[in-house]
Amino acid sequence: MLSYSLGLALYTSVALALRVDSVGNAPSYRSHLIDLHRDLVSIRSTSGLEENVGAFLTDYFLENGWMSILQVVPPRDNTPSGSDRMNVVAWPDSDKSPTPKVLLTSHIDTVPPHIPYDIENGEITKQTRISGRGSVDAKASVASMIVALEQLLEAGDVQSDDVMLLFVVGEEVSGDGMRFFNTSLDGMDPKPEFEAVIFGEPTENKLACGHKGALFCSLDVQGIGGHSGYPWLGKSATELLVRAMKEVLDADLGSSKEYGNTTVNLGRIEGGVAENVIPEHAHAGLMVRVALGPKEIGGKVVQERIQAILDSIDQEAFNLVCSQSYGFVEAECAVDGFESIVVNYGTDMPNLDGEFTRYLYGPGTIFVAHGPHENVTVGDLESAVEGYQRLVMHALHGDSGDSALSLDEL
Repeated sequence: MLSYSLGLALYTSVALALRVDSVGNAPSYRSHLIDLHRDLVSIRSTSGLEENVGAFLTDYFLENGWMSILQVVPPRDNTPSGSDRMNVVAWPDSDKSPTPKVLLTSHIDTVPPHIPYDIENGEITKQTRISGRGSVDAKASVASMIVALEQLLEAGDVQSDDVMLLFVVGEEVSGDGMRFFNTSLDGMDPKPEFEAVIFGEPTENKLACGHKGALFCSLDVQGIGGHSGYPWLGKSATELLVRAMKEVLDADLGSSKEYGNTTVNLGRIEGGVAENVIPEHAHAGLMVRVALGPKEIGGKVVQERIQAILDSIDQEAFNLVCSQSYGFVEAECAVDGFESIVVNYGTDMPNLDGEFTRYLYGPGTIFVAHGPHENVTVGDLESAVEGYQRLVMHALHGDSGDSALSLDEL
């Protein structure tokens, strides 16, 4: 399982090294960062199919003298028989159990479809664009986090027992990887007591003050089938669904100054069997971005408001089931030298319990993530390396960390 070659596309690495070396003012780690990012993005790792990328990272840490453990997460419906889905937990010390103060974490699964890796031709500069599925969300964070810690350790700015890396599966679909890790903490000896956790997601290299909450909802509608020529003898499930969705989409489900309005995405809708048959069943899949807090009850409040709308249309026809219900999630964003931002997407932050400081930061923009033109610049990756270094130093020492490896000095 762990035989995935670290020599992935070796000839490309050589070519990239030649292109990078021709550019002045590049950080010493540029070629390594680009190689690592390329190797990660080149591996297909759609949610449920993360085995190969987990194996690659385990090999990588083994060859670089890090200790790592695999957490096998239960399969999804699309996971092939005999394949594993693996969280990867790693720390830079092979001799003892970890007692880290700071955890850096991101996810190694991606949304479909897989898009092959590509990098612009010509001389590599900070403006050079790299594309492919996961090039932003979130393998840009994964590669930058690894290189940031390697550089800090090499410079002696952090100790091996200060830090830990966690790369999880399933963030894009259900958060099952992070929830698995969260449950596993009680069984670790000693149990890690993190002082800070840095979550890697595309924030344009700004510190996010938090993000909206979420509701993942399934709505089933039960009607009464019949001949379409006699609609009064039946009850159209699709008509009820359309009427309900108009009311839900138009409703004020809650807002806040920091996070704006609660929004509803009608992601899937289906129903009926033929044009001349009154539909007996209909179904919709909803994704609600919750602008209310706190985290513990904000989602529940919005769900109750949606249910009230449904009941006002028909008290018997609708069955609303929601999961991953939570209100907006806050993070620390008052760190000198960082711009701040608020984001509308969800992360694994609510899936990890603990009394620690949360930071949300990473390279690239969410506006291209999940789309056909997902891409990130070399400069964004390099800025993220420095940003992660500064956040680690801030978390450990209470300042922004004047690291000897600052890009301004390279």
